[in-house]
Amino acid sequence: MIRPNVRASFGRGEAELLLAVAGPGGEERLRAGGLDALLDDAQLVRTLLKRGGIEVAPAPLIFYLLVRHALLEREIHDRQLADYTAAVLLEFGRLGRPRLATEQQLPDTIYLADILQEIERARGEREFALRAHLGNVALWIGGVFPDFITHRVQRRGAPPMSYYDEMGAAGFRSAATMDLALKYDVGDLFLRFADQFTSVRSALNGLSDALFFPNPPDSVERVLREVADRFHRRLGRR
Repeated sequence: MIRPNVRASFGRGEAELLLAVAGPGGEERLRAGGLDALLDDAQLVRTLLKRGGIEVAPAPLIFYLLVRHALLEREIHDRQLADYTAAVLLEFGRLGRPRLATEQQLPDTIYLADILQEIERARGEREFALRAHLGNVALWIGGVFPDFITHRVQRRGAPPMSYYDEMGAAGFRSAATMDLALKYDVGDLFLRFADQFTSVRSALNGLSDALFFPNPPDSVERVLREVADRFHRRLGRR
C-alpha cells in the first residue's frame, strides 16, 4: 500500500544537499525551522533545479520538492497531500506502473472501468486496496498524462478529464469510509484528498506540462484545460 512516507525518509544526505544550495544562513534556518524550512523555500528549489538537481539529487527528494511547490502554487499547504502525491508518482514512475500491482495482485491496467469491476467482486483488504488504487491510478493518468486523455477524447470519444476527477475522488472517499482506513491511519488523508482531488490533479498537470512533456501536441488544448481548471477552482472557493 502506498503511504505518505517520502518526507519522513529524508535524512542527513538530503539536509546536506539542501544546505549546499541554501548558502549563508541555511544552517540557522534549519535549526530554527527544521528541514521544512528548506523544503518549503521556493527560491532554494529553483536554484537546485538550475544546478542540475534532477540529475544529482535523490529521486524522492526531487519528486517531493516538485510536488510540494506545485501544490503551494495552487494554495494547497497540506504537507501530507504533497507527501502522498510524491509517493504515488515514485511508485507509478517505476516502468510506468506500480510495483504494488504485482505484489498485491492489483489489476495492471490504466482503465478505471476495469478497476471498478474488480471492486464489485472484492471484499475486505482487497476491496480497500482496490478503492485506494482507483484513486491512485486516476491521479497518475489524469495528473501526469493530460494530453493523452485529451487525445483519446478527440479521437475515440473516451471519458474526459472530469471523469478521472470524479473516479479518483470517489476511490479515495470510499476507501476512507472503510474500517481498514483507520487501521492504516489514512482515513483523514483520503478524505482530504477526495475533497481536493481536482486541484491536486491540476497542479500535477502544470508540473507535467512544464517539466515532463514541455512540447505539447496541441498547445491550444493545454490553454483550454488550464482555463477550465481555473474556473472550477473559483467555483470551489464560493
